[in-house]
Amino acid sequence: MKNDLVSLAKVASALADVSGAILRKYFRASFDVEIKGDESPVTIADRNAEAAIIQRLEKNFPEHGIIGEEFGAVRENASHVWVLDPIDGTQSFITGMPIFGTLIALLVEGIPKIGVIDQPVIGERWLGICGMGSTFNGKVVATKTFSALSECYMCSTHPSMFDGPPDEVKFSRLSSAVRQTRFGGDCYAYGLLASGFVDLVVEAKMKPYDYMALVPVIEGAGGTVCDWAGKPLGITSDGHVLAAANIETRDEALQYLNL
Repeated sequence: MKNDLVSLAKVASALADVSGAILRKYFRASFDVEIKGDESPVTIADRNAEAAIIQRLEKNFPEHGIIGEEFGAVRENASHVWVLDPIDGTQSFITGMPIFGTLIALLVEGIPKIGVIDQPVIGERWLGICGMGSTFNGKVVATKTFSALSECYMCSTHPSMFDGPPDEVKFSRLSSAVRQTRFGGDCYAYGLLASGFVDLVVEAKMKPYDYMALVPVIEGAGGTVCDWAGKPLGITSDGHVLAAANIETRDEALQYLNL
């Protein structure tokens, strides 16, 4: 299994290379922006990047399942399922901010075993392999050691994730307890957590393609990822995500989210 994961991690990196070449072509270029039914934006770059990844997977792993943000799911009950988000942070992409990323995960029997967070414009890539640690551009990374919650730095993509009770109340309570909360960053913030610069990332309204790739990266670096009840994330999770640099920080954060 270990050798298989190493081999498949190379595949995941190659898929990120394929996607990155397409995204760099469109970044800060002129293109139309379409608004989808859920009010989120999508561009030709999103679709072309995901289509290129799918084409490569269908050619080389026709028995594997695929779940993608733009083209939906095929064979989602397969033992091996790839979960794809070609541009996590499309709003950053269309406004020329290089803090978006491509997310690629491989689930084996429903468990995230490989995760990639790739920022193709500035050339930064986090890779996590279950049981074998995480790297940033090939070098081993580690999350921060425990700090009191009052000294922690927390990130979230946007306040609108927490509109209305009870999420708004829970998030505000935790945000008031940390040293600083910063908004923006999408998946890039999770990479920074894996590299030891951020203590917490707290989000809601997430889909599997938003969070599955994050799990191996953060856990491989020594951190932990769960929902707001402390349960492991899976395909059927409710979209609430808590990523923490260590178990102690997670446990303190969960107390504030569940008072």
